[in-house]
Amino acid sequence: MNAPSPSFPRRLAGAFRHPRAGIASRSVAAMAGGYALAATTSSFLALALPMDPAQAVLTGMLVAIAVCACAALWAFAARSALNAWIGIALPALAMGTATFWLGQSA
Repeated sequence: MNAPSPSFPRRLAGAFRHPRAGIASRSVAAMAGGYALAATTSSFLALALPMDPAQAVLTGMLVAIAVCACAALWAFAARSALNAWIGIALPALAMGTATFWLGQSA
């Protein structure tokens, strides 16, 4: 008899445990996730800051550079690759949702 296959979350966590896969995953999280987080942060701040629109866009872009750098640091400082993805994806999702809501009200 075959042993039952592990559930999807267990298989996913197992894939992140392999050293090379973990480093590759963290690298993608740092690059793609950092970019997504920076882009949503920039858009959110451009809409949310109560100042001249041109100044709000510039401020959002400058803050987004720091956010992207912090996301890359987080990707390699997190305890696991899965935590790195979660720590970057959740704020990006929150910023994207808030940006969507602000864009609808504008």
